[in-house]
Formats: sequence, structure tokens, C-alpha cells
Amino acid sequence: MKDFRSQSDPVGNDAASLAGAHHFSHEAMAAVFEIYVVCDKGTYARQAAQAAFEELDHLEQDFSRFVGNSDVSRLNQLAVGEELSLGLDTFECLAAAEKLWKQTNGAFDVTVGALYRCWLNEDKTLRRPSPEDLALAIEKTGMDKLILNPQRYTSKVTTKGVQFDLGGIGKGYGVDLMARVLAEWKLTKALIHGGGSSLLAMDGPSDGKGWPVTFSNPLDRTEKLVRLELAHRAAGGSGLEQGRHIIDPRPGKARPVGGKLASWSLASDAATADALSTAFMVMSDKEIEQYCKKHPDVAAMTIRRQEKADSRMEIRRWGDWSGAAFVR
Repeated sequence: MKDFRSQSDPVGNDAASLAGAHHFSHEAMAAVFEIYVVCDKGTYARQAAQAAFEELDHLEQDFSRFVGNSDVSRLNQLAVGEELSLGLDTFECLAAAEKLWKQTNGAFDVTVGALYRCWLNEDKTLRRPSPEDLALAIEKTGMDKLILNPQRYTSKVTTKGVQFDLGGIGKGYGVDLMARVLAEWKLTKALIHGGGSSLLAMDGPSDGKGWPVTFSNPLDRTEKLVRLELAHRAAGGSGLEQGRHIIDPRPGKARPVGGKLASWSLASDAATADALSTAFMVMSDKEIEQYCKKHPDVAAMTIRRQEKADSRMEIRRWGDWSGAAFVR
């Protein structure tokens, strides 16, 4: 199987090894999205996959902050008190992000754009901001600065200069959207892979079996840490191999995170798994433990460099990992 995973997205799959699974791929959101689907009619499966990819392309036009008239670009230019009508998907994604912001006590935050600009150069290398610039960026950060109206599907901002970035949840939302399209085509035995950072397993490829999924060692991609068979389950992964590009957005912290090499999450939907894998990079072990206890449908795993000389890594897990085979 060709490996489309980037170094910072440590979620993979072995679905290509399954006989009878049709495979389709498409570039979107600066990543390669893949669909594996079991279907007797290859032409029908291809048409369904194309329909799913078309919906993904429409979604990117709404979510991308690099598209001048996208929902997110217009949101980033919104004046205080001005009301902006949003597309249904953008509204739902922002509502999901707001919910996760509250659940993680601010560890996941799509208003982190001002902090990104403050801490990171264009190539995502770190720079050291002045205390004044950092304080200004903190003032522009926080989902409490967004007001969503579910009756009108509109939004308002309460602070000038808030910068939204759906990169931490957008791929997962796209994967969930693609799954809905496949289900409309009556194709449910499918696995959808969103660029390595997000994955959703629908019905398993055969009765009683899930889709084979692996999590890899970020220091050695050839080493598999976990093997799972997933069905009706999503996974997300985040990592720091390409630089310290994950920012802790919480007041009093507001700086790039360090220590952890990668984090993974299991959840019921891909948007949640995508967002939580980022949040778990930021949250302390105690915070992750408390979150998983409060949300029994979620599982978490993190990996950090081990200071002891006899081991390179320290792996910690929380939540229900039943059925998983751990290599170490």
C-alpha cells in the first residue's frame, strides 16, 4: 500500500491488503483522502466515491482560509456585531468545535489563528513574539468570542481580529460528510481515510470483522505500535515531527507545546477524533484521564520521549482499548 501519511499524522491502515475492497483517492485540504469500499459493482462504487469527493471539494471551498470568499475567510474579516450567514456545514463544524472547546476547557480551539501568527513563521518554524504581541493575540483567542445562532445559521464575533482556522477539525468533518454520502448510495462497508490525521470505519468488510488500522511509531514509521480492527469507530492522530506547530490556546499558557511526540484518539465520529487528537497533545495526563472517564466512548494514547537511557519512548493510554493489539 502506498503510504500517504505525513510525518505529523500517525494514523494508518492496512485496508489495501483486503481482497475485494475497491480503493479510490483524491487530493483535498492539502492531503490525500482515500476510500476503501466493499461492493460487487466496481463502476457503482467509483461513482459513489466520486460523489463523496465532490462534496469534499465543496466543503474545502467553505472551510479554507486561503479562499477569499470562503465562509471562514469572511468570518475572519467580520466586524464586531456584524451578522454573517454561514453554509450549513460550516455552521455545524463551528458548533461541533464550540462543543469540544467547552468539553476540553479550551484545549481545543479553532480561534487559534492569532496565536499561530504570533508564534510561527510561514514555514511553521518557531519565532519568539514580544510580550505585547502575545498579549494582543491572547485577547483575540477563545470560542467565547463567537456567537452562533442555530435558528438563522448565522454568526457574530465580539472581538475584532479573531482568526478562525478549522484545520484541527476540518478533515475529520470532511470524512464524516463523505461517509454520509456513501450511506446515501447504500454503501456502508467502507473505510475513509483523511490524509493520515483522521479515519472513519463504517461497517466492517465482512461479518464479524472490522477494518485493519495501525498506529505507527513517530520516530520509526516501520514500527507499528497498535493494531486494531475498527467498525463504527473513528480515529485521529496528531504529532510534532515537522515542528512545534501545535499551540496551547488556553489563557495563561498560549505557547507551543512540547514533550509529547504524538497523540491518538478513538471516538464515535471523525470530527471529534480529529479535534481530540490535537487537544490531547495539549492536555495534561490528568486532564486526559478525566476526559476519558467522563466520555466513555473516547479512548486516548500519547507518546513522549523518555528521559531514561534504557527507553526512547513512554506510551500512556486511557479509555477502552479492548480488541487492540499493542506491540509495545
